[in-house]
Amino acid sequence: MNQCAPAQAPWMVLVGPAGAGKTTLGREIAARTQRAFVDLDAVADGFYAQVGWSIAKLRARIAVIGRLAAEAEWEPARAHAVACAVADHPDTVIALGAGHTSYTGHQHLAMVRTALGRCHDVVRVLPSTQREISLTVLRRRCTADKGRSWIIDGHDFLAHWLDDPGTQLVATRTIYTSDETPAQTAARLLRRS
Repeated sequence: MNQCAPAQAPWMVLVGPAGAGKTTLGREIAARTQRAFVDLDAVADGFYAQVGWSIAKLRARIAVIGRLAAEAEWEPARAHAVACAVADHPDTVIALGAGHTSYTGHQHLAMVRTALGRCHDVVRVLPSTQREISLTVLRRRCTADKGRSWIIDGHDFLAHWLDDPGTQLVATRTIYTSDETPAQTAARLLRRS
């Protein structure tokens, strides 16, 4: 059971698949609104450790049981990290890594929905209104920026995150970035806040 309970929620939380531009957009929005920016991927290790997990343990489990099964085992730690990040970072802009809104266990998704339900604005970031265009753009970005296609052990994680119903459930709205610069998307997003 998570003991994190926020007094005040983050100002905005960005969710979506890898390569969507959450971190870049989050930094731009934070700068424009004079708020702190938090990338959950950068601060989550301490939260994972609170429930007996670490990135090293995840890698070890991947080596033994494969990525998909290890991701399922890691769900409680991811959900805990989201709840604690929301609690620990009021009035900020937070970007959640792709897996932090994708769960097979109902109780973990429920925990994340409760935590994010306290947030006024949870924005799902996607490249396009069309699924196949989004998937192509995300794959191109991930391959170029991180050297990963996100197809691992025959499972397409990018498609999984793109189609994930949990991410759609936690979002209060979706923004499509198209060919805009992060500055253009941030300006458009803030006009509608």
